[in-house]
Amino acid sequence: MGRIAITDGMSETAISKLKHLGHDVVVEHYDKNDLESGILSEFDAIVVRSATKISKKVLDSLDPNRNNLKFIGRAGVGVDNIDIQTASKLGIFVCNTPKASTQSVVEMTLGHLFSSVRHLSRADRDLRSGIWSKKQLKGSELSGKKLGLVGFGRISKGVANISHHLGMDIHYFDPFIDENGQFTKHNSIEDLFDECTHISIHCNLTPETEGLVNLDLIKRMPTFDKEGVECGNHIVNCARGGIINEKDALIALNDGYLTSLALDVFEIEPATGQQLLQHEKFNGSPHIAASTKEAQNRIGIEMVELIDEFFRGEKPSTALN
Repeated sequence: MGRIAITDGMSETAISKLKHLGHDVVVEHYDKNDLESGILSEFDAIVVRSATKISKKVLDSLDPNRNNLKFIGRAGVGVDNIDIQTASKLGIFVCNTPKASTQSVVEMTLGHLFSSVRHLSRADRDLRSGIWSKKQLKGSELSGKKLGLVGFGRISKGVANISHHLGMDIHYFDPFIDENGQFTKHNSIEDLFDECTHISIHCNLTPETEGLVNLDLIKRMPTFDKEGVECGNHIVNCARGGIINEKDALIALNDGYLTSLALDVFEIEPATGQQLLQHEKFNGSPHIAASTKEAQNRIGIEMVELIDEFFRGEKPSTALN
């Protein structure tokens, strides 16, 4: 049995299961200085969410004479906060829980889409301020509109299936996936933006995708649907912060190139005090797409299973290296 650090929290059920299996579980958040001091050398495994950054400097600080760390678990999907290359060189498994939060993120994405086209956030703000904006907030329907998906993995496909049943025409761009199905694949992201009035981001944050959605790309989006209705253009990102260039997005909102922007993830988190958040056509949430009771329970259970595989001497089933 091993010593396990849980730095960003996990469900009580999962923690209890780990303890029941005989593990020494330490639930404590370590700041950057702690992590870079080599403190993780004292643990066999660590479970993080997005707040803890397992950088090259953190991994290089591990004491080679007493290091036990051989498992890094990401309770969630995105692993851009973990230096997988360095972990691999040190013989450390890196795993995530890709299935557990899928439904929650799918529903959050759709929630932001609905909120954007029906002005729900602005309507709520106005109403609380004593403003009756009935005539100013005429929205548009999702039905009949072209939805462009950047990336076509598990979450994106979930959004596609539900949106299709809402009557949306589904398009996607993903250079790594070729689905011969009912949805339209584009060979470039430029073609996708040329075609679609609604865009949802579902790719990983990599050097290639950082700042991918910029002002030039946004300017390509149409604002009329196939029936000639001016529905505007709308972008949602519940994937990873940094894929959308937020400075360019603000310019696009101010200059009328973008009708609405909805973000659950940001370039820098926590995202507070920035000008974008004050724009009347911006809808935001504080990185909570996976924060449902159901998802957190599933994430915890999946992580316990991965840790159990590891301590039984098996390669964890979702190992990324």
